[in-house]
Amino acid sequence: MIFKIALCQMPGVEDKNKNMETAEKMVREAAENGAEIISLPEIWPCLYSRRYFRANAETEDGPLVQAMSRWAKENGIYLVGGSIPLLRGDDMYNTCFVFSREGEIIAVHDKAHMFDIAIRGGITFKESDSFTQGDSTTTFETEYGTMGVEICFDVRFPELARKTALEGAKVIFLPAAFNMTTGPAHWQLSMRARALDNQVYFAACSPARDENGPYVAYGHSLVASPWGDVKAEADEKPQIVYCDIDTDYEEDIRQQLPLLRQRRPELY
Repeated sequence: MIFKIALCQMPGVEDKNKNMETAEKMVREAAENGAEIISLPEIWPCLYSRRYFRANAETEDGPLVQAMSRWAKENGIYLVGGSIPLLRGDDMYNTCFVFSREGEIIAVHDKAHMFDIAIRGGITFKESDSFTQGDSTTTFETEYGTMGVEICFDVRFPELARKTALEGAKVIFLPAAFNMTTGPAHWQLSMRARALDNQVYFAACSPARDENGPYVAYGHSLVASPWGDVKAEADEKPQIVYCDIDTDYEEDIRQQLPLLRQRRPELY
């Protein structure tokens, strides 16, 4: 079975309403070009900086979630809604909502691993100062099979992708915002490794790069195949990345290299 996915590498500005307009336009364009599952990037409603997170956070019944539900329904697509700052009481989460073709919420993933790093000579960031971490893997069902969702720093932890693959995921979507320190070093390598190790398609959607923004994203949204090669990749500029997903090819790879069947968890 073959179906098309799209990754919307969108630019971001301070104005949330303008970001919503951009996201809606890109989702509509991707749907018109035949994409069946469309992803937005991490924290797309606002700039990726601590001072913008809470100011732009919403609850599950807020305008952001309602808008994404409408986009999915109007375009008849599955929407992996990137991630938004989500409020639950006093706690804030970095959360991805997934919507069905009817606009219903069919999955919710809270980022499980916080981006707390201090790279010598590079970037320092402590996401746990803003967000509460999630505590689960996330999958959702489509007529094409089971799909998985992670968010950005989650990809650094191979166990999460493995568990998601063992739960049946054919494609793992990763709204993400690697930066100009970690992006050139680890972006493509990480996506290819997770795809290869788990014999899945791995689809990572980044914001476009803004050299003048408070956080400079690497861009390069891409799809890696179960063989570990890159099937489609953007540069740093705003654009939509399209890729055909072939589940028969994926199953063929799993038959030729039966890695998941040959696991010996009693040793690990």
